[in-house]
Amino acid sequence: MTKKKLHILYLKRLSNFLLSFSSRSGNYILFASIWSRLLSFLASWIALQIIPDRKLGIVIYAFQFILFISPIASMGLNQGLIRYGAFLKTIEEKNKLFSFVLKKGLLITSIFTILTILFSFTISFDIPETSYYLRLLSLAFITQFLFEILQIQFRLQKKNKTYAFTEITYNIILVTLVFLLSYFYKELGYAVALVLTPLLSFILFIKRIKFSQHRKIHFNFVDFSFWRYNFFASMSSVTTILLVSIDILLIGYLMSDMEMVTAFKYVSIVPFSILFLSRAFMATDFVIFTEKISDKTFIYDYIKNYILLFSIISMAFLTVILFFGKSILAIFNPSYISHYSTLVVLTIGVAGILILRGIFGNLLSSIGKSQISFIIILTAIIFNFILNYYLIPVYGIFGAAITSAFLMWFTGILCMLFFFYYFNKFIAASKNDIL
Repeated sequence: MTKKKLHILYLKRLSNFLLSFSSRSGNYILFASIWSRLLSFLASWIALQIIPDRKLGIVIYAFQFILFISPIASMGLNQGLIRYGAFLKTIEEKNKLFSFVLKKGLLITSIFTILTILFSFTISFDIPETSYYLRLLSLAFITQFLFEILQIQFRLQKKNKTYAFTEITYNIILVTLVFLLSYFYKELGYAVALVLTPLLSFILFIKRIKFSQHRKIHFNFVDFSFWRYNFFASMSSVTTILLVSIDILLIGYLMSDMEMVTAFKYVSIVPFSILFLSRAFMATDFVIFTEKISDKTFIYDYIKNYILLFSIISMAFLTVILFFGKSILAIFNPSYISHYSTLVVLTIGVAGILILRGIFGNLLSSIGKSQISFIIILTAIIFNFILNYYLIPVYGIFGAAITSAFLMWFTGILCMLFFFYYFNKFIAASKNDIL
């Protein structure tokens, strides 16, 4: 086949892939994701302009603990809702499962909030204010959980337009609260904004879901395997958060410099912002390819098209960063230009998530192999600590970027290899076996 015919074939594949994505209202989710990223970027920029770097760094540092724990704080009930809900046939069944998850999740996240508050009194941080903000921000376990399961329910009901609207609304509220509360209450206001935004968004949209009020709700699949899947799925979802959170925590611990914590946080915003594209596809299609997970032809075609599309996107994004990276960093703070090399390395690393981790991590969840992702996480944690303890003292935040980039590709490749290994074994299983 000539290069010209090959290019035409690739273009045709991408065109069909994107048209299919659009037919599932994926264009609405993509549009909402773009605006959400811009609004989130604006909220971060506003906070940086109003709050001194050191004070803002303390809140960011404390919030990393919350982000790190939050996937586990609900025992993965949000993960269980979307996977097991995808196999349910009727809206009524999906709403009953939502009701079950809501009640159990509120109890579990409340317990984690109380435990975190108690735990904060036992730790002596180098910066005393960290404990205070850890207690305040622990309320986000509850508010974030509420908003997440609300969005998941809209996805299960194939209401992708409504899901997209929740994304935009959330970030409009975030920008508004960050500006108002940070202006009047500085870093305290910023922390309160992080807690209140998901709660207000939940309140605005919850009336659109007619979930079951029955006291006794039972599903055959809610057994030990259900909770085991949820737990391991929650652990696997820590991976992407982990790669940044541990870096920031170790920067704060090893360098004892909150300004460097803030710098790394804001330099990483740029490359990590591109992940909205992968998330938009997963938000649109996770339910679809979970429903069709036994269709080998469909899954393989999806993987090929996805990798082709995001390889092109990754190369284009890296080109933009190489030419305009310094100008982008100057928008945050002219002094951040000195961290241009950190930005480039993180961008290379993020490509590993875009091309591999984004698709294969979700596919592992679809076939019920969340424990495999958990093993990958444990491996990543070990490498993260080892590499950062050697690299951060020598290279500063550039060393943290090297560690992150390596682990993004490393976990992506492992997810791919494990998926193909288990998928062939899974393909013979029926959906009844899954449930």
